[in-house]
Amino acid sequence: MASLHLQDLTVEFPIYQASGRSLKKALFSAPLVGSNLARDASNRIQVRALNHLTLSIEKGDRVGLIGPNGSGKTTLLKTLAGIYEPTGGALHIQGRISALLDVSLGLNPEATGRENIMLRGMYMGIHPKDMQGHVEEVVEFTELGPYIDMPVRTYSAGMMLRLAFAASTCVEPEILLMDEWLAAGDSHFLAKAQKRMEDFVQRSSLMVLASHSLDLLGKWCNKGLYLRNGNVIAYGPLAEVADIYQQSLADT
Repeated sequence: MASLHLQDLTVEFPIYQASGRSLKKALFSAPLVGSNLARDASNRIQVRALNHLTLSIEKGDRVGLIGPNGSGKTTLLKTLAGIYEPTGGALHIQGRISALLDVSLGLNPEATGRENIMLRGMYMGIHPKDMQGHVEEVVEFTELGPYIDMPVRTYSAGMMLRLAFAASTCVEPEILLMDEWLAAGDSHFLAKAQKRMEDFVQRSSLMVLASHSLDLLGKWCNKGLYLRNGNVIAYGPLAEVADIYQQSLADT
């Protein structure tokens, strides 16, 4: 059964080059309580992107990540996807992760479109034998014609997006992680891509979606997680969390 369990999860990034005396002095003199700055055991400045998060996301949950820029939404998604390693606490994942954070990530420009379909499957943790059964469906969906057997470096940006999007959404997801809603290329392709994405989302057992659009989150999510400065401000039914977020904006 798909699930995500975070226990006191913390993610910090060290500042290796705080160049300039004025910046360094400002960082060391700044009060760290209540901010997203911290010091490690060697008194080095750390940016604390996620601060002691404890929560559970179970099968059937569709969680919308809410918060301003810099609140930790993308960092949380990348941590759940295994791109960032927690620096504290624990993360327990049950189920296969499908992360649509950057659909063009992992494309090899020297490989053909067909070869990149297989490479994309490997990037998503799908065995080549399993991915091979999806190749022709992906090829047909992209509508790339003879370009599918040409190096990706010859593709336009829209063609690369078609290829990556189709390959990324060909296998039924268990745990779906998404950063914003994907727009997949030109207007001719967009309607077909939108339907494919909707089906992809509905087939997932669990989803975490970051977006600035409360309307979009309201359509697809049943829970909300409001982050600010890497801290959980509210977690629960989406409508309640969205109200808390909107009230906080009104108060500022």
